[in-house]
Amino acid sequence: MTDPQTAAASEAGDVERHPCPRCGAEPGSPCRSRGGAVAGTYHTGRFTKVPRLAKLLRVPTPADRGPGQPWRPGTPPPTPIDPDTPSADIRIGYARCSTLGQELDSQLDALAKHGIPREKVFSEKISTRVRVRPQFEAALAAAREIKAHAPHCRVIFTVYEMKRLGRDAAELTALADHLTAHGLVLEMLAGPLPGMYDPSGPGRLLFAFFAAMAETERENIRDSTLEGLDTAARKGKHGGRPPVITDDMLHTVLRRRAAGEAVEQIQPDLIIPTGKRKGQNPSVASVYRALAEHAKREAYPEAVTQAHADFASLANGEVPGPRSEAKALTTR
Repeated sequence: MTDPQTAAASEAGDVERHPCPRCGAEPGSPCRSRGGAVAGTYHTGRFTKVPRLAKLLRVPTPADRGPGQPWRPGTPPPTPIDPDTPSADIRIGYARCSTLGQELDSQLDALAKHGIPREKVFSEKISTRVRVRPQFEAALAAAREIKAHAPHCRVIFTVYEMKRLGRDAAELTALADHLTAHGLVLEMLAGPLPGMYDPSGPGRLLFAFFAAMAETERENIRDSTLEGLDTAARKGKHGGRPPVITDDMLHTVLRRRAAGEAVEQIQPDLIIPTGKRKGQNPSVASVYRALAEHAKREAYPEAVTQAHADFASLANGEVPGPRSEAKALTTR
């Protein structure tokens, strides 16, 4: 029995292979309403182009298209490939960078120079730590669909370098299994060993080796970062935001409190010297918090001294604490 969600997605895919004569939605996109949102159902003139749907009264838009949400163009369906051309190589490109501050231009240029048209390149700015990468999944789906429609062609999944796919050995090995299961070939344009690799057979071992290299590189970067942080900490540089209450301010508060002034009287005279709040007064709560931390630091040495004294009493066969004081009072 066919899953209703699967059937709806299949109907939507067939409908979206055609442009809509009513709203002008291009192939690969849902229909849109007069208000500019994604329409809840496809326009009749569009889905009647599909023979098996021609007699239906309506074809609803699947939930993953976002009915009622602001309309955005979708991904055009892949260009049909003539299955009678067994020697053709069809490439699907994928480009990725980790942060919004980085740029994809160098990767996109390299893929374009390699002969991959822009409409067959999927790109996104997302970290490899994120397991679900929408454009990566879309690129694999496009490659699978092309292979299904043109089984005699060699479909090549092309990336700029290995680390654009991921840096976890388990994840990359799973990707190798996926490519092998669907008859896809991996191609890298840069990195240690650029070229095309079939993840099945001997290529699988090389694929696993690349994954191990990438994971080792990531661990080395992490170790270097932790070592740098440790070195900075030994030099007194702990990073993070500067303290609101500096040592000089705390000394002023302690001196004036000892003279009988309240914290509320001292607070307006304190000025924050650095940070985002530079030139402003610290809050009363910040002053009280700094005093509490100071009191805790001052009490710690006394606690250590008392612990050493209690240990010495035990070593001498005496009972530490209030009992020893009571004993001292009794002997007096």
